[in-house]
Amino acid sequence: MIARALAGVVISCAIAIAAWRAGALSRSGAAAAVAVGTAALAAGWSWGALLFVFFVSSTSLSRAQRELKLRRTESVVAKGGARDAMQVLANGGLFALAALTSLVAPAIPCMTIGIGALAAATADTWGTEVGTLSSRAPRLITTWRPVAAGTSGGVTVAGLLASAAGGTVVGVVAWLVHWPPNVAVAAAVGGFSGALADSLVGALWQTKRRCALCESLTERVVHSCGVVTQRIGGISWLDNDSVNVLSGLVGAVVALAVVR
Repeated sequence: MIARALAGVVISCAIAIAAWRAGALSRSGAAAAVAVGTAALAAGWSWGALLFVFFVSSTSLSRAQRELKLRRTESVVAKGGARDAMQVLANGGLFALAALTSLVAPAIPCMTIGIGALAAATADTWGTEVGTLSSRAPRLITTWRPVAAGTSGGVTVAGLLASAAGGTVVGVVAWLVHWPPNVAVAAAVGGFSGALADSLVGALWQTKRRCALCESLTERVVHSCGVVTQRIGGISWLDNDSVNVLSGLVGAVVALAVVR
């Protein structure tokens, strides 16, 4: 375990530095990624493999047609570009915690919780990145009315299919690294469920703001036009990072239910 942890520090540092230099992670995001990666590899090489697949696939998708995505979403989303520590931990924190817990607790429940959370993060990220490029306007999952690209709770057919694919890929990788088949199936189900929960919570309860100057709905405290926005709905503390944490929890709980 100590040898794996040391290897985890070295490997995670190398990947995090490369991602920071490529603009995929901020400095704080790189530090958080090292912590998450070290925890995963300390638990076992299979944990590290799953995290690696999530990171590489999500980073690759986020960089695909990046300028187009920024143009479509920069006036709406609160955070764009390099991922910071809160974003990294919101997506990988529960997975890392489950990995560390597996060192002292029964393995199957920890595996299930960890992979359910990671599959949810993967499904949500794939859905967002692919959906943002859709030629069709996203629709709010609760009312199905068209909304601006980047709006929390907005979904597209392409994005939903990508979410299902993301969770399934995590499940397939789990099977390939010899995790129990029922845990692999649980990953696919939990991942898609977590992504749907992310959209529902985002549409119903995530904090909503409006720019008084251009009347645009946004998640930004300061709009892209430079005007401070006003909160018009949702729960004040429930931002996108908080919603991602809840999405991971839903993925973990659903995965546990499937395994049982």
